Amino acid sequence: MDTTGTFWMPPGNSTIAGDVDSLFYFILYASIIIFVLVVGLSAYFSMKYRRRDGEVGKTDGLDHNVKLEIIWTIIPTILVMIVFVWGFKTYMYMNVVPKDAYEIKVNGQKWFWSFDYPEGGNSVNELIVPVDRPVKLLMASKDVIHSFFVPNFRIKMDVLPNRYSITWFEAHTIGEYNLFCTEFCGKGHSEMIGKVKVVSQEEFEQYAEDLAFSGEGMTLEEFGAKLYIQKACVTCHKIDGSNSTGPPWDNLYGKEEHLADGSSVKVDENYIRESILNPMAKITQGYQPVMPTYQGILKDKQIDALIAYIKSLQEDESLINE
Repeated sequence: MDTTGTFWMPPGNSTIAGDVDSLFYFILYASIIIFVLVVGLSAYFSMKYRRRDGEVGKTDGLDHNVKLEIIWTIIPTILVMIVFVWGFKTYMYMNVVPKDAYEIKVNGQKWFWSFDYPEGGNSVNELIVPVDRPVKLLMASKDVIHSFFVPNFRIKMDVLPNRYSITWFEAHTIGEYNLFCTEFCGKGHSEMIGKVKVVSQEEFEQYAEDLAFSGEGMTLEEFGAKLYIQKACVTCHKIDGSNSTGPPWDNLYGKEEHLADGSSVKVDENYIRESILNPMAKITQGYQPVMPTYQGILKDKQIDALIAYIKSLQEDESLINE
C-alpha cells in the first residue's frame, strides 16, 4: 500500500505531481502564516489599545505610516509574482505534450469512459498505460460536458461535446489508480468511475494485443462472455437474475418484455441489437432510460457475440429456436 500521501493529497504517482504539490503547499503555508499574522496582530492591538475603565478623551489621531504601507504592499506583490511565475511554468509543462507521447483517444458519455488505442483495441472504464512513458489523451464527449480527473496524477481536464481537449501524463509507479468524472453530468454521474492501470512496457504490449483481439479461435458465446466483462456490461446487467440499473440477461432471450409506453416486445436478435445501438428506442418497464449507445464502440462481430452470449444464458433452450 502506498503511504506517501498526506492529509491534503493522495500519493503523487506522475512526473508532474511533485511540481503541483510543491506549489499547493507553498500557497497553503503562506496563507496560514499571513492569516495567523493578521489575526494575531489584530487581536494583540485590540487588547493593547482597548479603552480602559475611567479613561476619557479621544484616541490618537495617527492614521498613516508610509513604512508599514510599503511593507504590506511589497510583500504580497512578491508572493503573487512567485505564485504566478511558478504556476505558469507548471501550467506550461502540463499542457505541452512531449512529441514521443503515446496517444489514446478518450470518449466520455453517460455514464462511462471508453478508450481507443492505436493498435485498434478498445476498453471501457479501464485505461491501461505503460509506466515511465508519456501518454497523450485526446478527449471528446458524445453527449454533455464531463471532466477527466485522476487524483494520483494531478490531472483534470474538461471533456466537451463537438470538440477535442488534450491532456497528458507520465506515470512512474506501477499500480491501479482511480478515475473520476468531476463535472455533474446527470443521474449516473456518481457511477462514472473508472481505473487507470499502469503496467510495465512488456505487459502493456500484451494488453494492447488482447484488447485488439477479434475473437479468433473462440466461439461467439465465448467471445461474448469476454466482451460482457471487457465492455463493462456487467456493471448494469447481471446474469444471476438480480436487478441492477438494467434488466438481467439470464433468461432474457425469447421472453415478452413489457415497455414503459405500455406496449410489449419479444426479445429477439433485432431487439437486442437495437437496444445496444439505440437504447432509447424501447425502454423496459421499471427501468430508467440511462443506457448509453454503443454505436461506434462495438463492431458488428462484437454485437453478434453479445447476442450469442445472451442466448446462451437461457435455461429453456427451446426458446432460442422459436
